[in-house]
Amino acid sequence: MNSSFIRQPSPQFEEQATRLNQAFPTRRPGIRRIFQKSNSESLTLRVFRNPVLPSNWHCHPAISVNVDSKIIIGTLLSNFMCSLSSPTRLPPPTHQHIAHLILEQKSPSEALETFRWASQLPNFTHNQSTYRALVHKLCVFRRFDGIHQLLHEIPTSLGSPPDEDIFVTLVRGLGRAKRIREVIKVLDLVHKFGVAPSLKIYNSILDVLVKEDIDIARGFFRKKMMECGVQGDDYTFGTLMKGLCLTNRIGDGFKLLQVMKTRGLTPNTVIYNTLLHALCKNGKVGRARSLLSEIVEPNHVTYNLLISAYCKEQNLVQALVLLEKNFALGHAPDVVTTTKVMELLCNVGRANEAAEVLERVERNEGIVDVVAYNTLIKGFCSLGKAKVGLHFKKDMEIKGFLPNVDTYNILIAGFCEINLSSVALDLFNEMKVAAISYNFVTFDTFIRGLCSKGHLQSGFKVLDLMEESKDGSGGCISPYNSVIYGLYRENCWNEALEFINKMGKLFPRAVDRTLRIICLCEEDNIGSAKEVYHQMLHEGGIPNALVYSSLIQCFCKHNNVREAFQLMNEMFGHGYLPVTSTYNVVVSGFCSQGKTASALKLMEEMDERGCLLDEETYNPLILAYCCKGDLQKALKILHQMIGKGTSKWLQLIQNNPSFGDGRAAVRLC
Repeated sequence: MNSSFIRQPSPQFEEQATRLNQAFPTRRPGIRRIFQKSNSESLTLRVFRNPVLPSNWHCHPAISVNVDSKIIIGTLLSNFMCSLSSPTRLPPPTHQHIAHLILEQKSPSEALETFRWASQLPNFTHNQSTYRALVHKLCVFRRFDGIHQLLHEIPTSLGSPPDEDIFVTLVRGLGRAKRIREVIKVLDLVHKFGVAPSLKIYNSILDVLVKEDIDIARGFFRKKMMECGVQGDDYTFGTLMKGLCLTNRIGDGFKLLQVMKTRGLTPNTVIYNTLLHALCKNGKVGRARSLLSEIVEPNHVTYNLLISAYCKEQNLVQALVLLEKNFALGHAPDVVTTTKVMELLCNVGRANEAAEVLERVERNEGIVDVVAYNTLIKGFCSLGKAKVGLHFKKDMEIKGFLPNVDTYNILIAGFCEINLSSVALDLFNEMKVAAISYNFVTFDTFIRGLCSKGHLQSGFKVLDLMEESKDGSGGCISPYNSVIYGLYRENCWNEALEFINKMGKLFPRAVDRTLRIICLCEEDNIGSAKEVYHQMLHEGGIPNALVYSSLIQCFCKHNNVREAFQLMNEMFGHGYLPVTSTYNVVVSGFCSQGKTASALKLMEEMDERGCLLDEETYNPLILAYCCKGDLQKALKILHQMIGKGTSKWLQLIQNNPSFGDGRAAVRLC
């Protein structure tokens, strides 16, 4: 604490200091007077660093404190000064004050000196609590020899042996120092004082041993407790169960349950929950569920463990069954369990049910947080219902939950997905008003959403904002690949190549690999292109849409349609939808190999994903089925093409001899 020294103390101050010395006289030579003159003409108080004084002493603002194993009095106490003017002497400090003062000392010598000083105060005698404070302080500094001397002083000083709390403090101190043998010997130390160790002391020793070595703990329990007739309690068996489960000795955990039952003890819920947790952690959820029937009073922790375990196994039915039982017992799941159930529901498209779970938890006065709401908002956005997600954002704000950057990132992605970029932009601007800093995910999400939907100019503006921000892209190429993908979707191949060249300074290796693959594909050197591609993946690079498109077309050109199809699946994995010309070559490749079923399946998948199909998509399939003589399937595909509004279908029929009489085919249509 900063100090301001009083260089010339007033006569009144010296008089008050003298009266304070008279109020608390001491006999120790080193501190004969509590207040003394220092070389700086200030008054000092030895021993104390931060004295804890009776509650009716109030700080006087005139003086401050200096710390150097003696304290310059920086806070005189106005009420105390008033009391000095009366003949009534202040009451001695309480044992709580002295214990706190001992614990505040920064070295064992200061703690001991404070303890001895307090023993000299008039009308004050130490008790078990002050001795316990000193034992704790000496344990912190590992002065265990001094502790033994201190313990032997207690019977003479207090007229009674050290209490169990002092021995428990010693056990924990030895445990922190990893002196395991000495921990066990504390039992002998207790016997030296003519008393039997209490169960609390046994339990504290067992707790230390369990954390160190479960085998030593089990040996202690058998030899020092069971064989000596010491009956353990719930805490004893709970400690052992914790140690067994932490070391995955689940079988021994069940044996411990049997030991308790044979002794006429009923395992409490905490012991069962410990075993349940170990079973669930090891994937034995069914065994954990069967154990539930043995628990007399399962609590909310019991159900949280089982529900979370079923969620981890993606077993939504059982998770919901237990959740319903939990609600029936009047318990609400904790926030982590609630979020897991909601996430599992949202993952299977049941966001409405997730909203009901959240509502029931709130109705049962359970705790929810912004993460739970974000999970729900994400669930609705993944269903294309970003507007509903926005409603829940407003709802959480009304209830006092402030949306965070993840909330906005989810909503921005959701609105971009349904092509409502204007709303996404409003949310992006709202973040600035709400003083929520953009992170990389914000920029990456927004750039991807804008560019994938054709809003390239807006995407470039957000990219500029990202580059001007403190962290920029953070060395991540993802936003730049999103721009390339947007240009690819708009068939702006030259502009995409120009953009890639500009990226050279930021991502030289990725740009080099990309351009080499594109050039090799243009040269029909598929072997070398494939080699560079695998090298790129091995280096941790992420191929962009142009790389995939070039490789797919080159593979199909060399009649390697299967590898082209695998690359297309990789494109989907990165969130890239191939343009019509890219998947048309794969459809045509399957047809040329006679794999019309694969071609038809691919075309249907493209249609489901929202890809635009044109006559170049349908033509190879129609011709392939006609060549096989399967006119019914050919006509079915033709109907689909007409339904999509694809042009030139009539000209195709009339000019293609595979249909025979074109007029008859038209009538069939």
